Amino acid sequence: PISTLSSSSAASDVYKRQSLVSASTHTYSYGDPVHLYVSKIGPYANPSESYDYYSLPLCKPKEIKKIKQNLGEKIEGDKTQTSPFKINYKVNLNETVICENVELNSDDIKKLKKAIAKYFYFEFEFDDIPIRGFIGTIETQNTPHEEEIKHYYLFTHMHFTILYNDDIGHSEGKGVVIYANVTSDLEKMKELKDFETTAQVRFSYSVQWEKTNIKFENRMEYWHDTTFFDASSSEIEIHWLSILNSFVLVILLTSFLAIIIMRILKNDYSKYAEESEAESGWKLVHSDVFRFPPHKTILSSLLGIGVQFLLMILFILILAIVGLYYPGNEGNLQISAIVLYALTASVSGFTSNYFLKQMGGQNWAWNVILTSTLFAAPFFIVALIVNSIAVSWHVTQALPVGAALQIIMIWLFIGFPLTLIGGILGRRIAGPFYSPVRTKNFPREIPDIPWYRRLPFQMALSGFLPFSAIYIELFYIYNSVWGRSSYQLWEILCLVFIILLIVTASITIALTYFQLSMEDYRWWWNSFLCGGSTGVYIYLYTIFYYVFQSPMTGFLQAAFYFGYMAIVCYFFFIMLGTVGFFSSLVFVRQIFSNTCLLY
Repeated sequence: PISTLSSSSAASDVYKRQSLVSASTHTYSYGDPVHLYVSKIGPYANPSESYDYYSLPLCKPKEIKKIKQNLGEKIEGDKTQTSPFKINYKVNLNETVICENVELNSDDIKKLKKAIAKYFYFEFEFDDIPIRGFIGTIETQNTPHEEEIKHYYLFTHMHFTILYNDDIGHSEGKGVVIYANVTSDLEKMKELKDFETTAQVRFSYSVQWEKTNIKFENRMEYWHDTTFFDASSSEIEIHWLSILNSFVLVILLTSFLAIIIMRILKNDYSKYAEESEAESGWKLVHSDVFRFPPHKTILSSLLGIGVQFLLMILFILILAIVGLYYPGNEGNLQISAIVLYALTASVSGFTSNYFLKQMGGQNWAWNVILTSTLFAAPFFIVALIVNSIAVSWHVTQALPVGAALQIIMIWLFIGFPLTLIGGILGRRIAGPFYSPVRTKNFPREIPDIPWYRRLPFQMALSGFLPFSAIYIELFYIYNSVWGRSSYQLWEILCLVFIILLIVTASITIALTYFQLSMEDYRWWWNSFLCGGSTGVYIYLYTIFYYVFQSPMTGFLQAAFYFGYMAIVCYFFFIMLGTVGFFSSLVFVRQIFSNTCLLY
């Protein structure tokens, strides 16, 4: 009997080049070789822990050749190499031995048993179709004394089922591969016994070609329908309903908040119009509300980076919606992020120096350096630490020196010069800072602020509301990035991103108003920190997901997970902090422009 233990067309690993090439580049005649490459092997629970396929004592070809990879494939941790399997187009094969009497010593047996215990799976590539399967299985036997005895079995026979279509129209006598799957024969297994010091294993495979009417351009849909990792249609419906429910609640919350703030402001305007001098409230800080904050160079740099990140996310969502990113596209998303970060660097340089000059800053060169490094430096430090750990563990996720140098060169020779050009342009274009009221030479004294109106409490409140609007979507994203499902509902993600921006802007404006009402005019940094505090909540959810919702284990996986998620949360901290600052800036300018009072 043949037991299906994996799904080769897992949507989380498919669709890479098929959407970008035509069927003509994947056509075969009868008997043409169709190459099957081995990629990697690793524990099912840890997506960042994968090893060279031949690091385990499995069947190997006489000569192992490495296949050239692009930067994205290296980032993904793929290590494509030749395999001992020989498959020809439309040629069926009965059981064919590829490795006869492979000798295993005691260390090899222990290594295989350890891998089977961790549910190691392999990944092959067949005509750009990833194929996955487990290397073995465990059976547990209960003794009369209620003791568990585990039996470890190594799969020694692989059966490949391949769908093809000869009706492609433009090439007579030729066809294309539509689908591929691998299963294991449970009658052909080798038990790895505890007392054995040596063992001999015989590896074999068989191939079955089956005709289908599925067209080449539709095979992505077929992969999606037959996937092992992807969500079912019912789960997708629940996903949509959950997001729509959150969207409605957010719209209601934001509307109520806007109505309340507008009513309060209307009352404030009426009161201030009747009083010759205000006795309390935000009117009293009119001569200080536009007093420039301390550390203006750092703030302007963070604002420039935040605008750059907003532009990056916009471009990435557009590219995703038009269909550039497919599950298993070997790092296209990562490559896009790296390239977009470099190309949008001019925006960060322009924005940071524009605001620096408006706020009276002089050291524009130092501002350019800060803008280039405030995010890049922590990223490179974390990447260096995580990559060093990966190298010591000999995993394929360890970025080669050449690939790391490519990324550094992109930043150094594209990103930094564009930041410099943008900084020079921003400084030349920047005019005087627009302030509807005059700022006095001497700052007024700030009264005592209750603890629940101070910055830590404000950050806790302002971060919780935006996070509560997106936490459902975070679960699906985490399952995609750190689990075995794929994420293709980019329209939902776009909607959630809009929700996040609206809630962040709304809650930051409300807190800025309450802060000014307490006669505290230090809203510049507060609005940025309150807006960015959602990034802190995302990292707290990161910890929660790892502990309670994820099967991930081990130091290596934890290093990848917590290290790179810290960078992601820092990304959101800067981006949402920028949203909070600019929304508060527009709000403050607006309320002081509408007072119609002479100061």
